[in-house]
Amino acid sequence: MPGSKYTDKQERQAKHIEESYEDKGVSEKEAKSRAWATVNKQDGGGKKGKSAGEKRKATSSKSTSGKKRSSATKSSTSKKKAAAGRKGGKARAGKTRARKAA
Repeated sequence: MPGSKYTDKQERQAKHIEESYEDKGVSEKEAKSRAWATVNKQDGGGKKGKSAGEKRKATSSKSTSGKKRSSATKSSTSKKKAAAGRKGGKARAGKTRARKAA
């Protein structure tokens, strides 16, 4: 037998997950199925090594996805308000309220 297509760590994880499901009352067959589905989802299934470049790409795309845009929007809004205050005028929100009341 050529050996498993999974690493020892993946097999230990699957066994632990399987036991956890069985403790919750899930049948043995279903527990095993769910355990391996979980391991496959986490690791992409089987013995797959990632190169250093692939690891960096996966983490860099997650960490900066929406944070820069939201902070840029906040800072531009506060800059507009600050500029309006320096000019001696009110911020646009104040002018809008005056129009609605009239």
